[in-house]
Amino acid sequence: MTGRPEARHLLIFAKAPILGRVKRRLAAEIGAVPAWTFYRRNTGAVVRRLARDPRWTTTLVVAPDAAARSGRWWPRGLTRTSQGRGDLGRRMDRALRAQPPGPVVLVGSDVPDIRPADIEAAFRLLGRKDLVFGPAADGGFWLIGARRRPRFPYLFRNIRWSTPDALRDTLANLPADLTAGFVRVLEDVDDGAAWARYRRALKFHATGPAPAGAA
Repeated sequence: MTGRPEARHLLIFAKAPILGRVKRRLAAEIGAVPAWTFYRRNTGAVVRRLARDPRWTTTLVVAPDAAARSGRWWPRGLTRTSQGRGDLGRRMDRALRAQPPGPVVLVGSDVPDIRPADIEAAFRLLGRKDLVFGPAADGGFWLIGARRRPRFPYLFRNIRWSTPDALRDTLANLPADLTAGFVRVLEDVDDGAAWARYRRALKFHATGPAPAGAA
């Protein structure tokens, strides 16, 4: 068979950066304003960094639903859709299934070190794997991708979200005949300890070598 390759679809899950409604666990430790400032700036940086890459099409999948209809927080010209109702698993599953044919990768917007090279690595893995995950340092995952053919099962039953078991629980739901690959481990900034490491990294990069993986 010949023909053009299937399109690649990148989904960025994000919340409207409204003070008091984002990064609540982080806000409980460092304060609402610093947590909101981090989320607003980091979301903008991640979206700009990933959405301009021509190797995939990018869609913002946002919450609350009304934020998908507002251009107040988002770059112009970028496709937006709403996350809809349900827990995180239901919302991710719905978004992954809703895309046109082709491999799809989904990431959050609160991981400072995501680079286009990470997204490209995930799509390359989907050339030979059914699923791909980006493990998070806290036991969750910052990326999930799916080839979606010949089938894509529901992966998010009985997941202990926001615990060190989230990725392990998800992998336990994989049927035996589906294969999974993994990209590098990254850290999302969800608590005070992660915030402190993030701040140290910022200071280092301001005075030291450029961050690895900046491609």
